[in-house]
Amino acid sequence: MSRSQLVAEHLPLLRRYARALTGNQASGDAYVGAMLEALLQDPALLEEQHGPRAGLFRLFTKIWNSVSLNDDSDIATLPMPSERRLSNITPLPRQAFLLLSLEGFSEEEVGWILDIDVAETRMLADTAGREMAAEIATDVLIIEDETFIAMDLESLVKNLGHNVIGVARTHADAIALAKNRKPGLILADIQLADGSSGLDAVNELLKVFEVPVVFITAYPERFLTGERPEPAFLISKPFQPAMVSAVASQALFFQRNSRNRVPRAAAS
Repeated sequence: MSRSQLVAEHLPLLRRYARALTGNQASGDAYVGAMLEALLQDPALLEEQHGPRAGLFRLFTKIWNSVSLNDDSDIATLPMPSERRLSNITPLPRQAFLLLSLEGFSEEEVGWILDIDVAETRMLADTAGREMAAEIATDVLIIEDETFIAMDLESLVKNLGHNVIGVARTHADAIALAKNRKPGLILADIQLADGSSGLDAVNELLKVFEVPVVFITAYPERFLTGERPEPAFLISKPFQPAMVSAVASQALFFQRNSRNRVPRAAAS
């Protein structure tokens, strides 16, 4: 397999990680694009001590962490999500947690990607776990037509301290449930068994109110192309509890900080 084929094979999941880290598709894809430009200019930047996938994540991390939080010139060079400049964000712990829980790297691989040792990797992941445990509990709407998956999600969400307001199995059910009680988080399957779309249901709801959304799909590569508007937070089936916890927490994290910025913006 050629170098370009190896890179292309791992790009979708790198986009997923970048979007989860930045909080939206545009910023995440922009950082991936910056990494690809750097790699085109110097192919030797791709280290493969732990394989090409880990090498891509290591190069991406170097670019992400090289941008100063307060350097406007760097911000102008690489698109920077406003959340990245918040004083209370802790990038490294969440990077470690997402690399372990969402992307499934080993502690040794995460240490190499972040250029830290295994002990620090564990410490950072534990820090992120404590931060996420401190997230304010919210009401969750689950849009999922497969009974056992819906049951698993409901149990998992409740164990995380959230309240499930209902499980919708169709587009129409989702709209009806959300109108009766506005959720603080939505977990949505993209393709529902009756032919309706969880994506369409969410888009309709987002016209009425703002809510963080985590999409769940058996075919994540279809929604990680970077060629059209796509989900910022995406979980692939089959999922692990830690994966759901990590991504849901990221979605709530960015939503919470977005709300916290509103009064300051209005005051200015």
